[in-house]
Amino acid sequence: MAGGRLFLAGLAAIAALSVPVAEADAQQRRAVRPTAARAAVARDWTRVAVRTPEGGVRLGNPAAAVKLIEYGSITCPHCAAFANQGGTAGLYAHVRTGRVSWEYRPYMIFPTDPGLFAALGCLPPGQFFGAVEQLYATQRGWASRVQAYIEANRSQLQAMGPPQQSAALFRASQLDGFFRARGLAPAQLNACIANPANLRRVAQITREGAQRYGVQGTPTFFINGTQAGAIEFFSELEPLLIQAGARR
Repeated sequence: MAGGRLFLAGLAAIAALSVPVAEADAQQRRAVRPTAARAAVARDWTRVAVRTPEGGVRLGNPAAAVKLIEYGSITCPHCAAFANQGGTAGLYAHVRTGRVSWEYRPYMIFPTDPGLFAALGCLPPGQFFGAVEQLYATQRGWASRVQAYIEANRSQLQAMGPPQQSAALFRASQLDGFFRARGLAPAQLNACIANPANLRRVAQITREGAQRYGVQGTPTFFINGTQAGAIEFFSELEPLLIQAGARR
């Protein structure tokens, strides 16, 4: 009988000791659960890219509080300088959070732009921004090849129609391998850069940017529909993004 009482007493003591331990475990689980839940719903919005009805490609959260639109020329040295000197990395950091979306719309300034934008338009949206980033990073090399070709073949180029001229300048850039590495077979690439409909589409986006939105050069940025003015470096653009987010 005494042994039974000791046994029961032992169980009671163990139970009493286990209560704070169990409660501590429960508290720890409750503390961890929200963090785990937040981690589960966290999303890298730089992995979400779609084509827009306006002819651009948008990266990020479609419901972002701050909607950035960039009109850019793929051959523009100012666009390349912005991208290469922290612009792309800085925008990725803001887009990743879901608070900023970034739409890139083509704007033709240089004779190399039509063919290159036509080829970029045939890539899946998820590859678009990475391809643009690399083209800006290597712009000096391929642009110099095109310039040399133009100087050596000016009269022949002037005799060509727009589709033929765009294709010739694309070939002069020697970027076929660049696009093949991104999944465009030679036949697909040829069809992309020679298709007049693709060239007309890029021309229409450029024309609408100039006539409807007042774009006069590149890069030109709009934040929630308002033109940001002259922007040369990301350090000039970032405070505007932060201010626009604070107003929402």
